[in-house]
Amino acid sequence: MRIADNVLVAGARVAGAACADVLLSRGAAVTVYDREDSERMRALAARGATCVVAADFDPALLNGVEQVVLSPGFPPHHPIAKAASDAGIEAFSEPELAWRLREPGAASWLAVTGTNGKTTTTTMLAAMLEQAGLRTAAVGNIGVPLVHTANGPFDVLAVELSSHQLHWSSELAPTAGAVLNLAPDHLDWHGSFDAYAEAKAAVWRGGRAVANLDDPSVVALAKHTDAEVTGFTLNHPERGQFGVALGFLVDYTGPEPVQICSVDDVHPAGWHNVANALAAAALARLAGVSHADIGDALRKYVPEPHRNVTLVEHAGVTWVDDSKATNPHAAAAALASYDSIVWVAGGQLKGVDVEGLIAQYAPKMRGAVLIGQDRALVAEALARHAPGLPVVVLDGRDDAVMTEVAAHAAALAEPGDTVLLSPAGASYDMFTSYAHRGDAFAAAARALIEGEAE
Repeated sequence: MRIADNVLVAGARVAGAACADVLLSRGAAVTVYDREDSERMRALAARGATCVVAADFDPALLNGVEQVVLSPGFPPHHPIAKAASDAGIEAFSEPELAWRLREPGAASWLAVTGTNGKTTTTTMLAAMLEQAGLRTAAVGNIGVPLVHTANGPFDVLAVELSSHQLHWSSELAPTAGAVLNLAPDHLDWHGSFDAYAEAKAAVWRGGRAVANLDDPSVVALAKHTDAEVTGFTLNHPERGQFGVALGFLVDYTGPEPVQICSVDDVHPAGWHNVANALAAAALARLAGVSHADIGDALRKYVPEPHRNVTLVEHAGVTWVDDSKATNPHAAAAALASYDSIVWVAGGQLKGVDVEGLIAQYAPKMRGAVLIGQDRALVAEALARHAPGLPVVVLDGRDDAVMTEVAAHAAALAEPGDTVLLSPAGASYDMFTSYAHRGDAFAAAARALIEGEAE
């Protein structure tokens, strides 16, 4: 489908500004709406865009507009989305625009989605493709706009896609797509778990599906797809699957099982990352990457920051940054990895219940230090499931609170414990991103330890 001559771009952050820039370069008349002025808005205005800064969206901005490009943060119930729908104007997001702008001979897409593990899997996949000598990049929700790379000098792209981006798509159809897992998340955005899962299933629109056979929700989703499904499991694989056998990652999609690498070769450690590696391997094989190259890539792989990363060990206590755990499902993977934990948690729960997480992992906790918007909800759940657990609730509203976090966590911890930042909530109530939150925690931990050493 063609790109319209008159387009409204809603949101002028990284994705929105990239879309406006590309549309302007193709001669479209572009209106950019944002609630805040910025250097990006001023730069787009200098290039010829009509830039509108207003606290509230005026539906009159849609007059004459043929298409709306929504930044992924805009939910279906946002006034802009509703106004476009009421006016019969097509709305989509940046990956969909990039897909429609692909030229003949452009790189194929191998896509990754899921509640957790997307970035790890996408970067593992890119490493495998690169190891095989293919021109590639890890792009999409990982931070590099697809509109700037879709027609670049690449053979195949490793594409991370969020549920928000997939919801705002209709033609986007990767060569193959993986759904890593499904757990309640972004329910305030999608409205229900079923709507969230349905958005994820769009990654299989191209006809080749990679699915987590250990996740009942993914299995249920796969039963309703017309795509050809390749499954992966942490158990011994059956014919046609990827799995684990005798301590090795195994591809059993051919006549005989083929060992890829040892489980111990997968980093970061943890069975959830073995599952990520299997998903990446399945996608890489669909691109023709050899088992040897996949194994070599996993052995060389350097994990992304803020994902269950050990920061420092001091006085018998290990400090770990898992700030990327922005929902309970992600936090569970980290909490399962350690025996005795001082848990640093809190933030924005996004309408997701933490009862199950806390009921399961409270017995492993030495104590907890809670911050952020929904800290009281976490504290109440801990009181119900671990009434004797020492819990410190901090009211600080900026990153300086991490100094207090480190001090209280150190006081609670004993030799052999892990102080684990795995918040189970989003970061935007106090920080600019989960990375900002993780960096603040790391700086506070190191400053505390260096102060003790003086």
